[in-house]
Amino acid sequence: MTMTEQHVEPEGRNDADGARDDAPERRPGSEGPETPHERVNRRWNEILQETRVSQTGVQILFGFLLSVAFTPLFRELETLDRAIYVTTVVLGAAATGTLIAPVSIHRFLSGQRMKDELVETAGRLMMCGMVLLALTIGCTLLLILRFVVSGVLAEILVAGVMLWFGICWYALPLYLRRRADRRTREAGRS
Repeated sequence: MTMTEQHVEPEGRNDADGARDDAPERRPGSEGPETPHERVNRRWNEILQETRVSQTGVQILFGFLLSVAFTPLFRELETLDRAIYVTTVVLGAAATGTLIAPVSIHRFLSGQRMKDELVETAGRLMMCGMVLLALTIGCTLLLILRFVVSGVLAEILVAGVMLWFGICWYALPLYLRRRADRRTREAGRS
């Protein structure tokens, strides 16, 4: 079996995190110790699920963006709106490529016993792809809202949405990570 292949146990059933149901050291609802091999497999499965969700969204958005250039109203876009559109399409293409990259990397490295490196690289690509996806959504929203609302309201709404993305996608996970680290340190002192 190669490191990039899924590790399958002959007995027991695996849950969503890859934990064996029949493993004696693991209790339902708690995280027990896992071997390095189990950990890398769990992390790879998590990345696969995250990639599936984000790829679908970015591909639908990118397809929509590509079709806009072929609509009759596209010819009426002002220079600024065309620049926003071009920026949005380029960001969408970059997001699509970045979020699909783990699949290509996996195909090239399959059987090379490099799963640890694959998981680390794929995780970084996912983070970069999510930033590019957020920027693509922001630019798409700006392009649409400039037609729907007048004045600076479009920019204000987009700034609010981007702030919300920043809170939900980045600030909240970082806060939760710090809180968990703090709890772990406090538990270690007791």
